[in-house]
Amino acid sequence: MSKVTVLGGCGAVGSVAVRTLASTDVFSDIVIGDVNIEIANKLAKELGDKVSAVKVDANNPESIKAAIKGSDVVLNCIGPFYKYGPTIMKATIESGINYVDVCDDFDATEKLLAMDEDAKKAGVSCLIGMGSSPGIANVLIRFCADMVLAEVDSIDIYHAHGGEEVEGPAVVKHRIHSMSIPIPVFDNGKFLRVNMFDETGRAYEETTEFRDVGTYDVYLYPHPETITLPKYIKGVKRVTNLGLVLPPKYAELIKNTVKSHMDKGELQGEELDSAVSYILSKREELLKEAGITEPIGCLKIVIKGRNEAGKDRTYIFSMSSRGHGMGEGTGIPAALGTILMGMGKITKKGVLPPEGCVDPIDMLNIAKDVVKMEEVKGRSGLPIVIEKIDENGNKEEIDIAGML
Repeated sequence: MSKVTVLGGCGAVGSVAVRTLASTDVFSDIVIGDVNIEIANKLAKELGDKVSAVKVDANNPESIKAAIKGSDVVLNCIGPFYKYGPTIMKATIESGINYVDVCDDFDATEKLLAMDEDAKKAGVSCLIGMGSSPGIANVLIRFCADMVLAEVDSIDIYHAHGGEEVEGPAVVKHRIHSMSIPIPVFDNGKFLRVNMFDETGRAYEETTEFRDVGTYDVYLYPHPETITLPKYIKGVKRVTNLGLVLPPKYAELIKNTVKSHMDKGELQGEELDSAVSYILSKREELLKEAGITEPIGCLKIVIKGRNEAGKDRTYIFSMSSRGHGMGEGTGIPAALGTILMGMGKITKKGVLPPEGCVDPIDMLNIAKDVVKMEEVKGRSGLPIVIEKIDENGNKEEIDIAGML
């Protein structure tokens, strides 16, 4: 018998993770932990006898401990992570239970990493940031660094996504918070903290093409890969994360809201709630104006370096989708990380990002078994397209099997 508790299991991300976990035989007992017990019970009933529900208050460590009692693994999907992440992981460590989350707040990530010694003393493994970016991005970068490049010079991560059927206040609060504080960048071998709105931050802005999605202007995105990858990818000199939420006018609305309050400090309390309500009230209109009628998104990773022969190589990994939104893009990788944890494939103790404890081959193999892509020529696995550019600028598309 193996038990997993998914905190926030009725949300856009958590519900996808629960459905994915329920489709496998790794866990015999799946518990949905959520503040909305009615919706949790409804989802549990839909998914069958091995799924149940429990009410949890993410602000109360004792409520968290009661909800996760007896679990082998806890998957935390409750956001925003800058508010709830440290409290939930601390309660999980104190309960002696292995942990997975989808934290994409870099300041929360720093607080989670600071609990590394506590996790080691408790003998537990904590895999943090196991979504899309961070998450699958880190695993693919680890794969490239281990399997095909002898030296890695730079890693630039890009993402564009939007059009989800529902976008909750927690998502918008996460964006506002992340734009309000200095953003970490690793450049020329050094960690920098830059304001995305000043001259230093704007210098990183560029225009990039996203496969199957379009070409957009992207800006500094405050995700934690820039603080974790330099610790695990030896010799890398540059790590950036750039992106936008679609449509661009919606992204600008959020950015302008933050900019207009920068002289007063970060939005808080009722003022924050009011700003979030206004932003969400405009979303449908802006989506319609842009002609976005379904979820769209693309994660793009550009890795530059040299192979064993000393030849310059660039690898571009792209994962794009239409009709599948953030829930699938984050929830499925989170479930895959949780499955690997449940199978005993993650053995390092402490608090670790994906590139620090997930074997890329294990992840790719489990994805083949779990992720079915019937709409794409019956294939299974993650929808990864890889392009290789050689020292002469020649580009070719390759299959991931060809990189092994």
